[in-house]
Amino acid sequence: MIQPIYLYGSEVLRKVAEPFDLNDTEGLKSLVQDLKDTLKVADGCGLAAPQIGVSKRVVIVDGDVVSEEFPYLKGFFRTLINPVVTSQSDKKCEYSEGCLSVPGVYADVVRPESITVEYYNENLEKVTETFDKFGCRMVQHELSHLDGCVFTDLVAPIRKKMLAGKLNNISKGKVGTQYRAKIK
Repeated sequence: MIQPIYLYGSEVLRKVAEPFDLNDTEGLKSLVQDLKDTLKVADGCGLAAPQIGVSKRVVIVDGDVVSEEFPYLKGFFRTLINPVVTSQSDKKCEYSEGCLSVPGVYADVVRPESITVEYYNENLEKVTETFDKFGCRMVQHELSHLDGCVFTDLVAPIRKKMLAGKLNNISKGKVGTQYRAKIK
């Protein structure tokens, strides 16, 4: 079911998400379907459960949405349940990020160039996977949501000051989106 996306200023985006109970298979199936349905209509490349108001450690990423720009992401779709970053590269890279919870705002963010993550997939199989390039960027962005962090928290201080007015307006609901949105 399509859910509203919680916008910057919503309390749920600032909470550290709880692990998902893997014994709740019906709840997991429902949450993952809600994430997929919501992401599809919002036309993004990733979504974390807190962004739809559920403070649980579940994210999805969809590379097909950006495969024209990054052809190697064609067919790249991951559901990461209770993910844990086990290692990250010392080498960093910078890329301009945006977010469905922070509509209309883009800023350069420095993150590790590659990460290794342990997680459960939709079939509740434990997976260890190393991500790099833009796939790594998508995964890291969504994992940040699980720790109560939005991408604007990671930008240079001067840029954050420049974004303050836009962020304030979003938190007051003074923003338009093409998808259902909510502030709470």
